[in-house]
Amino acid sequence: MPLTSMTGFARADGESGNEAGLVRWHWELRSVNGKGLDVRFRLPSGFEGLEARLREELARHMKRGNIQATLTIDRVRGPAPLRINQEALDAVLAALATLQQRIEVMPPRPEGILALKGVLETSEVEESDEDHAALEKLVLGSFSEAAASLARARGEEGAKLERILRDQVDEIERLTQQASASPAAGVEALRARLRAQVAELLGASPALSEERLAQEAALLATKADIREEIDRLIAHVAQARELFAGVDPAGRRLDFLTQEFNREANTLCSKAADVSLTRVGLELKAVIDQLREQIQNVE
Repeated sequence: MPLTSMTGFARADGESGNEAGLVRWHWELRSVNGKGLDVRFRLPSGFEGLEARLREELARHMKRGNIQATLTIDRVRGPAPLRINQEALDAVLAALATLQQRIEVMPPRPEGILALKGVLETSEVEESDEDHAALEKLVLGSFSEAAASLARARGEEGAKLERILRDQVDEIERLTQQASASPAAGVEALRARLRAQVAELLGASPALSEERLAQEAALLATKADIREEIDRLIAHVAQARELFAGVDPAGRRLDFLTQEFNREANTLCSKAADVSLTRVGLELKAVIDQLREQIQNVE
C-alpha cells in the first residue's frame, strides 16, 4: 500500500429543487500536514448541526492533517405565488359601493381593482422542516463524495512522495556503504590512528601504568570506530523500507526514524578523522535533512 500524503484538495457540487425554489451547494476541502486530525468547518447558518456527522465521515478516510471544509449555499427563489388580501379587497369594494350610492360611476374592471396597492400580494414559500432535512441529507452525501475524493488526492500525492523518499533512502544507503568502504574506516587505518594516539599519550605522560594505558587505548578505539554507526544506519534503511511497504499510516514512525538517522550521521562526523569520511558524513546529513522535510507531509 503506497504512503498517503496529508496534502490534497477536493470539491463537490449539487443542486435540488422544491417549492421554495432551487438550491445549489458547493463543497471545498483543503488538506495540509498536521500532527493530528484537525478539521475546521465553514458552514452557512442553519447547517451547524451537521458538524459532528461531517467530522465522523472525514475520520473514516484519514487519520492526520489540518483540513478546512467550506460549504457554500446558493438559493434561487422560484416565482413567488400571488394571493389576494381579502381585507384590502373588502375595503376597496366597500369604498366603491359608497361612491356608487352618491354618484353615477362605471362598474370597476377587475384588473383595475387588483392593480390597487395592497389588494394583490406576493408571498414567500417558507422551507419546511422536512425540506430542510432532505436538503441536509443531500449535502451530507456530497460531502462524502468530497471526502473520498480528498482521500484519493492525498493517496496520489503520497505515491509521488513515496518515490522521492525511496530515492533518498537509497542515497542514504549508498553513502553509508561509501563510508563503510572508506580507507579511513578500515581496520588498518584505525590501528594506525590508535598507535599514533597511544604514542602521543606516552609522550605526554611516560609514567602511565599499563592498566591506565589500556583504558585510554580502549577509549580511543571506541571513539575512532564507526562500524557501530554504519551498522545502525544500515538497519535504519531496512526499517524505512519496511514502513514504506506497511499498510498503516507511517508518518510519525518515519519522522522518529529520521531523528535516528541524523543521530548516527552526527556521530559518524564527530568520529571521522579523515577529510573524505567527513565529506561523506556531511552529505549524509544533507540527504537526511531533505528526507525529514519530505516526511512532514506523510500521514
